[in-house]
Amino acid sequence: MLSFVLNIGLALVLGLCIGLERQLRQRATGLRTNALVALGAAIFMVMACKIGGTAEARVLSYIISGIGFLGAGVIIKDGASIRGLNTAATLWCTAAIGAFCGLGYIYEPITGAAFIIAIHLFMRPLSNKLMKAKVFVSTDAEEFHYKFVACCKEPVENHIRVLFVQYLSNNNGLLLSSLSSHDSEVPGLAIIEVDIISLSKQDTTIEKIASFLTLENGVSSVKWESCDIESRS
Repeated sequence: MLSFVLNIGLALVLGLCIGLERQLRQRATGLRTNALVALGAAIFMVMACKIGGTAEARVLSYIISGIGFLGAGVIIKDGASIRGLNTAATLWCTAAIGAFCGLGYIYEPITGAAFIIAIHLFMRPLSNKLMKAKVFVSTDAEEFHYKFVACCKEPVENHIRVLFVQYLSNNNGLLLSSLSSHDSEVPGLAIIEVDIISLSKQDTTIEKIASFLTLENGVSSVKWESCDIESRS
């Protein structure tokens, strides 16, 4: 019983330490969420240890996959931007710390928690400096501009907007410049306009995205144009 209390107690403390940084930055998950994630992972692993056999490996795999659904809940789409990825990754790491504690380890989870907190404290300023310096961006690179215009039914408008973001996030060569939508002159239809920037010619990729979108239910037309080239559909 004493070892059980010590294991889950350590998980609780480390979860609180990780959650404190998130709480101070007023993120979607703070003290309670990270503490509960670490505590829950530890309890499940203690349970698996008592069952024995291959239960530890199975429970650990369920924790890894299950925390992904919890992390997805804190990812927020705000217009064309997506927030909460760092918070979701933190929850994933917190579950790993809790699982370590549940297995009876001490120094490993403490070290892991210290690294997680250090990343949030020290990597953020470095990341901001690199973004401002733009050291990885060539100022002489030629930019290619593409524009999408999609006409769809109003009930599927948000779904099509999300698809645009997903397609672009899967291709590192395409950068979303703007995404907007407005009502069509035809009742019940919406017009979605997307501006894309690329540092290389991406006509083939753009054409594939347009082809995928035309297969979606509720999409009546998709057109795109590159710079001053005649629009295509």
